[in-house]
Amino acid sequence: MDEKLAKVEQLAPRAQRIDVEVTHENNPRLAGIRERVELTVVDSGPVVRAEATADDRYAALDLAAGRLLERLRRNRDRRKGHRGNTPLTPVDVRPPEPVVDTEPAPAPAPGEAVEHVLGDSPVVIREKVHEAHPMTVDDALYEMEMVGHDFYLFIDAETAQPSVAYRRHGWSYGVIKLDTPVMRAGLAGSAGQAAAAG
Repeated sequence: MDEKLAKVEQLAPRAQRIDVEVTHENNPRLAGIRERVELTVVDSGPVVRAEATADDRYAALDLAAGRLLERLRRNRDRRKGHRGNTPLTPVDVRPPEPVVDTEPAPAPAPGEAVEHVLGDSPVVIREKVHEAHPMTVDDALYEMEMVGHDFYLFIDAETAQPSVAYRRHGWSYGVIKLDTPVMRAGLAGSAGQAAAAG
């Protein structure tokens, strides 16, 4: 394991810490995947996460470490290939209109999870709040791959619309853009201003 940690240091020299979470599944139907290991590298750049399941925690740790190293390699290669090639362009992002809430609840800190229970129902809703920065679809797909999720919520830098990038079959992806009356009014207003100016 020390060899793999040394590789993490080589691939992510600015890594601040590595979080390891081991979970044991007691369900006998899941005997082949009883142990789940999640590894998270916290860096000054994007968070890189990998997880794996196996019947033995050491096997799950080896699988997760291999996946983590592969994602770190991709991250390093991507940073090498894109350094300084494109200039940054300013993006006009309007803050969302305030939403009136009848029951004010303390807002969780960015990245913190909060769980809500619906009455007597066994349904539990887990809520997470993340800071959003405008990014391109390519950057959102990259971030999605780095955290190992099947979807990624972001603000599209080109349209300033809330969007979701998601994984489809194989190596294909999809993007869902949120269209709201506020967004349509903003786009129509900017088109009207452009027509009046021209």
